[in-house]
Formats: sequence, structure tokens, C-alpha cells
Amino acid sequence: MAAADLSVTVPVERFTDEERARLAPHFTNLDRPVFALVNLPETVKGALFARYSRYAGTLRRLFLDEFADSLPEVPIVELGEGERAAKLYETIFLGYGDDSVAQLGGAHIACEWTSNLLTKILQRPRLAAYLEQSTRYIAYDAELEGFGYRYYRDSRFGPAYEAAMDDLFATYSRLLTGVSEWVTETFPAAEGESPAAHRRAVRAKALDLVRGVLPAASLSHVGIYATGQTYEQLVLHLLAHPLPEARAYGEMLLEELQAVMPSFVTRVPRPDRGGRWIEFLRERSDAAAGLAARLGLDDASAQDAAPSVRLLRTHGSEEELLASLLYEAAAVGEEQTLELVRGLSGEERAALVSELVGTRENRRHRPGRGFETLTYRFEIVSDYGAFRDLQRHRLLTCQWQRLSPDLGADVPHEVEEAGLGGEYARALDVSRAEYERLRGEGMVDEAPYALCLAYRIRYVLDLSAREALHLVELRSGREGHPSYRAVALQMRDAIAAVHPSVAAAMSFVDESTEPRLERLMSEMRNESRRA
Repeated sequence: MAAADLSVTVPVERFTDEERARLAPHFTNLDRPVFALVNLPETVKGALFARYSRYAGTLRRLFLDEFADSLPEVPIVELGEGERAAKLYETIFLGYGDDSVAQLGGAHIACEWTSNLLTKILQRPRLAAYLEQSTRYIAYDAELEGFGYRYYRDSRFGPAYEAAMDDLFATYSRLLTGVSEWVTETFPAAEGESPAAHRRAVRAKALDLVRGVLPAASLSHVGIYATGQTYEQLVLHLLAHPLPEARAYGEMLLEELQAVMPSFVTRVPRPDRGGRWIEFLRERSDAAAGLAARLGLDDASAQDAAPSVRLLRTHGSEEELLASLLYEAAAVGEEQTLELVRGLSGEERAALVSELVGTRENRRHRPGRGFETLTYRFEIVSDYGAFRDLQRHRLLTCQWQRLSPDLGADVPHEVEEAGLGGEYARALDVSRAEYERLRGEGMVDEAPYALCLAYRIRYVLDLSAREALHLVELRSGREGHPSYRAVALQMRDAIAAVHPSVAAAMSFVDESTEPRLERLMSEMRNESRRA
């Protein structure tokens, strides 16, 4: 198996000797952007990752700033596995092929300074937990010392790429300042509102409005907790990926896993196992691309550029839903239950479904697994920023096409009202021009780095009614970004047209469109908790 190119360009993080001494027992390395967390209580690891998304710095800096001084005493253990455990694992897993053993060990690993293209690849495995630094809470307007603006670099892209990216980030900085002033004037604090909460809400609103100018090359941090089995699959897919950045992080991730749980990834470096697996993944990808071209399915000129949410197909009926909800309490076969419920009127069935859903006091009170008997396949065209949030849902199948400018992009109407629409549109043009240049030079997979998050992407979400209820209620919340709120509400309406009982169970959908700041009430609640 050929080694990946590890020459990724990332900001250099410097620590004093004292800081390195405090960090060394708890992080597998201090000089690379991929590292594991060790010798820490599980609650501390979880708290670190939970704070990660809204902290502007790195995980190791966060640990020093907010956790190191209050860390409980934890005995230091050696990395890796004991010899006896390793031999036992090899006997069971490699000797007998019992892959379920690989689900019984896990690790917390951070992947820092990853592009927004790579974050989606890292988060593709469904059976894992992720925490990503958010462009909705972190401003990207400052340059990092000795590095510059936070975007992915590659010497192959040439100086024109860096000039275009610097232009986009400088534009983002100007827009953030101008939009923040407009939001402050347009949405003054009401009587009795906390000034601190209002300032945070203004900041959040401004970040929401200008994040579409950031390119997909913008760097982020991702915290991952997963089992050995999930990590093995993730590493294989990274090493098989056409992006050099993905292959480089695959190599670094593999090295960290070999340090903390080596037996779980023992197959990856073997040419006859992991090597052949990687070849298979590449062959499969190449075959799909070749067939799409042969059949004329790669012609972008036929694309529909409008934002949309389409319910392509559904599986299951409300009669089957009711039968599934009753199944575990019944003592007869499902067909007999189906025969009974088919004899009921539509109103009677709807009433029974409502009764079985129960009285939900909040959106975390979810209906039973009977809702998983119904499935929906949606095809969505939305801006890349909204896609990033929807793609992260674990209990669904998400497939997406390559990001391109062919589906267009919009300037937020509030940015236009602030008198900054021209500047925003100019940034989109700069982004598209650099994309076209990179693509024209043969860098088809790398060209999307240059595209702003406002550009649209087409993707499919395939999910059960139970997961749809969770997604729609969560993503329709007033605190959410308007882009994915619109997607969630349209999904609910499409489900209502075919399964009204399912839509009726979505009792915590937020349809409010009042002009106040979307996040103000959330910030006020947080302020009350802090007080």
C-alpha cells in the first residue's frame, strides 16, 4: 500500500515547555493536527469536544485555557494494548473473522485544520459521534500569525489561488463589520432584554448572514468518537479518496490509532487486506464516474438551478405504520393486525396513531420504532452551508454530488438591505472564476475548494419517519439558520401530503417567521441559566 503525501500545510501551534509538560500525558502528540485524547476521564473528553464547536482555538489550547487547572487526578497508563489482549484480539478478530469485536473499543481523536470539504468526508461514517467547529459561532476574519487566513493551501494551485482566497476572506471581514452594524441598528435591544445576550444575538445573526462568502477551503476542527470498526472503515475510505488532503489525514489518523488501539486497525496496512480494500474502493468510484460519463449523466447544462426539496419516493402506508406501532404489544402476526387496521376509517386510524405517539412534552420525547417502517427519499438542492448541517445527521443515508457553481448561489436579502449585496455578489464571482481556473487545469476534485458556501449542491436524504421527525423538529427551530429551516419545513409539508398522521406527530416544528433576531430568545434563555 503506497504511503500518502503528508505534506499538508497547517498553522503551527506553539507551546511553552511548561505547557508541553501539561499536555503530554493527555494527547498522543503535540506537533501534528491529528491526535488522540488519552489518560482523561470520559466526562472530560466529552466536555472538551462539547466546548470545541464554539471555541475559536484548537483543542489543546482549549484544554490549557479551561480544563487543565481543574482536572481530577488520573493515573497515567501506557498507550496501546497489553500483549495478552492483543493476542486474544488477533485470535478472535483475524482468526475467526468476528468483526463485532471491533465495536467494543473506542477512541477520542481530534482532526484539526481540515478543510470544509474534508469535514464532510470525515463525518460520512454514520456509526460515530462528531463535533465540528462551527462557522455560525466562530468568526473567520482574523489572520493567524505566520500563516494568514484560515484556508487550505496546496502548492499545485499556484499564487492565483491564494490571491483569490485572500480576497474572499478580506471580503468576509468587511461584510462582517458592515452587516454587524446594520443588524445592530435594525434590531435594537428591546426593553428588559439583556445587553450581553443581545450582543451575542447580533453577532450570531451577522455570522449567519456572511458565512456564505467563506470558501469550502475554510479550515475547521473536528472531534470524533468512534469504535475501532468505524475507524477502520474511515481510514480505508480516506486512503482511497482522490483528494490528497483526505489521504494525508488518513495516514495521520492511522498512525494515531496504531498508538492507542493498534489491533483494531491491524488489517489496514496489509497489502492483501487493507491494500486490496483500498483498490476496490477506487475501482468502484472510477466505474461509477466512467459509466456516468458514458451515459451522458455528467452534463451540467441540464441541471435545475433552483433551490428545491423533492420527495422522490416513499415506502409504506399509514396502515403499516399503525400495525408496526401495535406490533410489540400484540400477540398475533403483523398481517392479522394489518387486516384489522385496514377495516378502520381514516379518521379512526389517525386517532389511534395520535394516541400511540403519546403526549410529547418536548422534541426529545420521540415516538416508538414503529415509525421506522415508513421511509422517505428526498432530493434536495440547497446552499452548501445548509447541506453541511443536514449531512451530519447520523441515522439516515446521505449521498451528494460534487460541489460546483452550476446550481448557482444567492445573496441573502438582508445583506442587500444593508447595502452590501454588490460586495457579496463580487465575492461569488471571484470564487467561481478561481473554481473554473482550477478545473480547467485538470484539478477537478480540488476545484471545489475555491467555491463559497453559498453555492448550491444537490444531495439525497433517505430516512425513516422516526428520523424525519427528529430532523424536521430540530432543524426548523428558530435558532437555526434560515437555509436549513426552509429545507426542514418543506420536508414536513411533503410528508404531510402522503402521511398526514406522521406530520401531525411533528408537534415541535417551529414555523415562526417574526422579524426579531432568530437567536435572541435562545441567548436570553442561556443568559438566565448562567445567571
